[in-house]
Amino acid sequence: MREVEVKFRVRDAESLQAALKAQGIEPGEPIHQDDQAYAPVGWRFGDSKLGVSFVRLRTVNGRHFFTLKQPRENAQSCLEYETEVADREQMHHAIVHMGFYPTVRVAKTRRTAKVGDITLCVDDLDGVGTFLELERMIPADAPVIEAQRQLAAFVAGLGIDAEHTDETYDSLVRAAQG
Repeated sequence: MREVEVKFRVRDAESLQAALKAQGIEPGEPIHQDDQAYAPVGWRFGDSKLGVSFVRLRTVNGRHFFTLKQPRENAQSCLEYETEVADREQMHHAIVHMGFYPTVRVAKTRRTAKVGDITLCVDDLDGVGTFLELERMIPADAPVIEAQRQLAAFVAGLGIDAEHTDETYDSLVRAAQG
């Protein structure tokens, strides 16, 4: 199994909420996520991400999570491993010693809902804006692009003013920081 996703910048968050409600979709309570992104030494923004392993430390409600993502067909289709860690600072030092360097800090408020096998996330990304992200796990041999088309069609069916982006949140935050 692997994760595929699509991401859309939402121009009007209130219209998004109304469209979701009209579909019977009620995202849960807001949760703040504090992420530190890391890249392998030698990789720089603007380089290809395909086949490169990136890691993240995320804190949510006092719990810390280590994630490795490796983009495959595109930046929104990744091999992914995640586990909870007890000590964020110690994990940070371990990541640096494994040959990664901190890139950007990504802070967001996320509200999620499940729609069948889709995880729908409404994200307010600090300093960047509101995004709608849809994620789905697919078998390793399933066609990624078709799965992403289906997710994008779901968003199109909401009738909201949203712009598709292929960028990851760390790239969007870096661009916003200038």
